[in-house]
Amino acid sequence: MSAPQERTVGVLIADDDPLVRVGLAMMLGGEPDIRVVAEAGNGSEVGPLVDRHAPDVVLMDIRMPVMDGLAATEALRARPGAPEVVVLTTFDADAHVLRALRAGAAGFLLKDTPPAEIVAAVRQVARGRPVLSPSVTRRLIARVAESGHDLRRDHAAARLAVLNDRERQVAVAVGEGRSNAGIGAVLHLSVPTVKTYVSGVLAKLGFNNRVQIALLVHDAGLLDDLPGDR
Repeated sequence: MSAPQERTVGVLIADDDPLVRVGLAMMLGGEPDIRVVAEAGNGSEVGPLVDRHAPDVVLMDIRMPVMDGLAATEALRARPGAPEVVVLTTFDADAHVLRALRAGAAGFLLKDTPPAEIVAAVRQVARGRPVLSPSVTRRLIARVAESGHDLRRDHAAARLAVLNDRERQVAVAVGEGRSNAGIGAVLHLSVPTVKTYVSGVLAKLGFNNRVQIALLVHDAGLLDDLPGDR
C-alpha cells in the first residue's frame, strides 16, 4: 500500500517586481507539494485573490504601490481563517518588519535567501510554525525604536495582566526564546503541558504565533525574569 500523499500547499506571491514573482513562482512551482495559486502586483490585490483562491501561505513584499505589504498584512490577518503570511524584505534590519510581525505574520525572509530555505519556510509556516529563529526574533526586537517606550511598556503590561502567574511565566520563557522542552525544564512541566499553556496564552492575548508573544514580553520589559539555559 502506498504512503498517503502530503497535502499540497497553496501559495500566493505578492510583489510589485514581475521578475521576483516569476522567480519565486518557478522555484516553488517545481516542488511536488507546493502550488502557486495566484500572484499580486500590489497589496490591494491580495484580499480579493485570497477570497478567490484560498491560499495557505502568502509571500508578501513590504514595499509595493497602492497598498504596501504592511497594510495588506494587517488587513489580511484581521480576517478569520486568514492564510499565514511570510514577509519578504531586502533588509534584515528593516524596522517595518516588526509591524508585520505584530500584525500576525508568521515570519520574514530576505529576498536573497537560498531557494531551498524559502521552500522549507513555506512548508513550515503552512504547518503553523513561525520561520523566525529565537536569535532572529531577538535581533529584530532589539531594533525597536525607543520612541514611545514607556507608553508601549504600559500597554504591554496591561495586556499581560489577563494571564495567570503560570501563563505569565510561560510567556516570559517564550520571549526568552526557549523551546517547549526548554520551558518545561525551567518550569518543571511536561512538554504537552507547556503546549497547552502556550495555546492558552495565544488565545487569551488574541495572538497567532509565538513571535507576537515574544514582542509583547519584550515591550513589557520582562525578558530578564527567567534565568538558566535556553
